Amino acid sequence: MARPSGDKTRCSGQWTEARFRSFIKGNLRQATRKWQPIQQCKKNAHVSRGVYECAQCKQHVPATVIDPIKRKRISNIAVDHIKPIVDPEVGFTNWDDVIEGMFAELDNLQLLCRQCHEIKCAEETAIAKARRAKDKE
Repeated sequence: MARPSGDKTRCSGQWTEARFRSFIKGNLRQATRKWQPIQQCKKNAHVSRGVYECAQCKQHVPATVIDPIKRKRISNIAVDHIKPIVDPEVGFTNWDDVIEGMFAELDNLQLLCRQCHEIKCAEETAIAKARRAKDKE
């Protein structure tokens, strides 16, 4: 019998399954910062000091910009997986697929400006929401 998602079954009964997944994903994401192909992708897109070329719109953008609301510097570039880590049409399958996706080779990576990355993420999120809504029917 499947347990309800709100049951605390992990970490000696202190964490839900969602909290556990979040913990694992966060630590994996931190490990990808040391992954050489990600660093190489940034290096390949480097145009001049602090300036990178977006693979989508081909504009040369600064690595950071000042957020007028927060009044602090924020990242303006993102190394993006061309093929998403978790396919939005399928959803989470297993941890092996997630790890394989996160530690992608250079041919599955691209550097995007903040604007292009937000657009791509919004499209993937919309696909995933539609899939989840369809699954509930």
